[in-house]
Amino acid sequence: MTQETKTPQLVITREFNAPRELVFKMWTQAEHLVHWWGPKGFVPTVKKLEFKPGGEFHYGMKGDNGLEIWGKFIYRDIVEPEKIVYVNCFSDENGNIIRSPFMPNWPLELLNTVTFGLEDGKTKLTITVDPINAPEEEMETFRTNMSSMQQGFGSILEKLEEYLATL
Repeated sequence: MTQETKTPQLVITREFNAPRELVFKMWTQAEHLVHWWGPKGFVPTVKKLEFKPGGEFHYGMKGDNGLEIWGKFIYRDIVEPEKIVYVNCFSDENGNIIRSPFMPNWPLELLNTVTFGLEDGKTKLTITVDPINAPEEEMETFRTNMSSMQQGFGSILEKLEEYLATL
């Protein structure tokens, strides 16, 4: 939790044996995102990608079980190849922001900051996730599901690592 706001904060760190510019690029182009974005068992679709501040990444994910989920990023800040800041939310197929299909008390918006650092010739990726504009019951739902989010991001980043190994 951050000290000033007492809001829960999820921090995920992963090291990739790939150049920072390449790892950054994986987050910026549809032809790469379709290979790794989303947890294992889900195939992503990119409906819209405007990689610029104020732009959107609108995507769908279809699970092996037939479940289809939509979401979007609204980019706030981009510093190539160091940082991407975006608001993430669930959406419908048309890009309208909706509540989580799984948890009605899930925060409507999450602020994600992804940094791409250099460490011993490798890329150190750090993802920080903070609920924004969320009432206390949504904050509590976020808090109690942090380990599940760790697992979900872990699965996504494993797919990214596997994809990077093919390039």
